[in-house]
Amino acid sequence: MISSLRHALWVRRISGCLAAVWLALASLNSSFFSSPAHAAPGVAFGAQSVGSAPSSARPVPPVRHVPAQRLPSNSSHPPEAQSRLAVRSKIALVEDAKTSEVLLAKKADQVVPIASITKLMTAIVALDANLPPEDMLTISDEDCDPAMGTASRLRVGWSLSRADMLHVALMSSENRAAAALSRYYPGGRPAFIQAMNARAAELGMSNTHFVNPNGLTSENVSTAFDLVKLVQAAYQYPLIREYSTDRYYYVQIGRRILPYVNTNRLIGRPDWDIEVQKTGFISESGECLVMRVNLDGRPLIMIFLDSYGKLTRFADARRVRMQLALAKRK
Repeated sequence: MISSLRHALWVRRISGCLAAVWLALASLNSSFFSSPAHAAPGVAFGAQSVGSAPSSARPVPPVRHVPAQRLPSNSSHPPEAQSRLAVRSKIALVEDAKTSEVLLAKKADQVVPIASITKLMTAIVALDANLPPEDMLTISDEDCDPAMGTASRLRVGWSLSRADMLHVALMSSENRAAAALSRYYPGGRPAFIQAMNARAAELGMSNTHFVNPNGLTSENVSTAFDLVKLVQAAYQYPLIREYSTDRYYYVQIGRRILPYVNTNRLIGRPDWDIEVQKTGFISESGECLVMRVNLDGRPLIMIFLDSYGKLTRFADARRVRMQLALAKRK
């Protein structure tokens, strides 16, 4: 009987310990992403890149073909800014959009691939051309991506208006739409890419270079400091602000209706006021996110590049917001 009592007490103690461990793990798991961060069920994402298929974690990226470079030592920006803000993205920059005060700079001077962040410049050049938004553009083989083998929901031969192409390129990172916009530019795609680089030079983006309109190449490169200038320029265009921050959009092709959803998981969250944004990913760039947000009346530009895993860039934005709020209370 004594042995049975000892056994029962031992089982109760073990059960109590296991329950305590389970509760601790559950608390840690829900502490950061307390709000839902998933797209609406049944709504498919537009093709962003080779890594846009759903998965719990991105596989270990291959050896990069374009090594990160640093700006010359005479750069007008300091290589690192002293800050209490901490993020996990390899490259980050947080700057006040009005005062240009740098709140966080982490390897912000490195020249790296920027993937679909490219499409902000694509939108700027397309809008500067003042071409009719109602013109119908047809996807051709020239708009496909045989090199990286990315998927697209826009089939060869399908047509959308120029406005719809721009819309899905910005909010859902539709690669063929961005390619079609450049092909229908006066002078064709070569003239479009030349205009992209010329506009970058006008904006003072001295460490930025483009070779295609959708970012599916490791040769489209920039720095976090340069991307602040790009985000500021994109913010000046009402259509870019509108299209890049729409949560859902539907396009009709014949009898087909294609639903698109924003690639930015923070869009539509009631606690986020995002004014303009763009996401991006290729293997060489890692997960990327740039956006201008309004935090309690203060406009901030956030740049997160080369993040590992699909959630890190969004979690970094939340970390910055949380840390700023805590600093404000002190």
